[in-house]
Amino acid sequence: KYCIYPAGMYTGYNALSMALAMPENGCVVACEIDDNYVNIAKPFFKEAGVENKIDVRHEIAMKTLNDLIAAGEAGTYDFVFIDADKSNYDGYYEKSLELIRKGGIIAIDNVLWSGKVVNPAPDDVTSQTLDALNKKLHKDQRIELSMLTVGDGLTIAIKR
Repeated sequence: KYCIYPAGMYTGYNALSMALAMPENGCVVACEIDDNYVNIAKPFFKEAGVENKIDVRHEIAMKTLNDLIAAGEAGTYDFVFIDADKSNYDGYYEKSLELIRKGGIIAIDNVLWSGKVVNPAPDDVTSQTLDALNKKLHKDQRIELSMLTVGDGLTIAIKR
C-alpha cells in the first residue's frame, strides 16, 4: 500500500514507476532536495495521472524518515527503495526497517559499487561504507536477504 523512496528523485522516473504500479489508495513518499529535479518530475506525475499518489518531501531523506517515524507511521510501509548518498545508507536502512511492516521489502541499490566493495582502498570511504553495510546485512537476523548481481548490485531485504 505504501512506499518510501529515500533517494534523490532526479527526473522522477522511479517514483513515477512505483506510483503507476500501486493501487489507487497507494502512496509513494519521494525525497528530493534539488528544486530543479522536483520541477522536472512533477509535470510527468501529473501527465501520468498519479500526482495524488506521490508525496514529494523537499528535504533530506533522513529528516523525512525521522518525521514519518515521529508521526506514528512505523510498521506501516510495504516497500522502501534506497538509492541516495552512500554515506547514510546504514542510517536509511535502520530507519526503513522501523518503517516497514513484517514481510515488507527494503531494496538497496549500488551495493557492489563497480566491484570496489571487495577489498576497498584505504582512502575510498564510500566503498568501505558499502562493504560494512553488506557485511552487516549478511549477519542481520531481522531480515531475509538476497543480493541481485545485476547492474551495480541490488540488495533485497525482507523484514522478518
